Amino acid sequence: MSMTDPIADYLTRIRNAIQAKHTKVDIPFSGLKEEITKILVEYRYIKNYIKIDDGKQGLIRIYIKYTDDEKSVIRKLHRVSKPGLRQYVKSTEIPRVLNNLGIAILSTSRGVVTDREARQHGVGGEVLCYVW
Repeated sequence: MSMTDPIADYLTRIRNAIQAKHTKVDIPFSGLKEEITKILVEYRYIKNYIKIDDGKQGLIRIYIKYTDDEKSVIRKLHRVSKPGLRQYVKSTEIPRVLNNLGIAILSTSRGVVTDREARQHGVGGEVLCYVW
């Protein structure tokens, strides 16, 4: 199966797991997906993750975080830059998500960072997704 947008697939798998109220979801491993997952853990959108070696590509198992009333901490995952239309921004044009209540995840020359870190370092890059 050919996959043209692995990041969209990653976000969709998380969205589907949240919709089905699963506590965990397995996603095919890649370095970029792991970096995005680290940011989601750091900003407490997900509980934790582990890498699983399956003898092939490997998997990332993400443990989804829910509030006491069984609602997901992640309200929305939105893919911004797509293979057909890449979205690049300068350091002065980095978007604020929900007036800084959410985060934008960017791929920059300094690696995969949040909008706040990119502004702090004064770097722009490709806007991968919004999370709130």
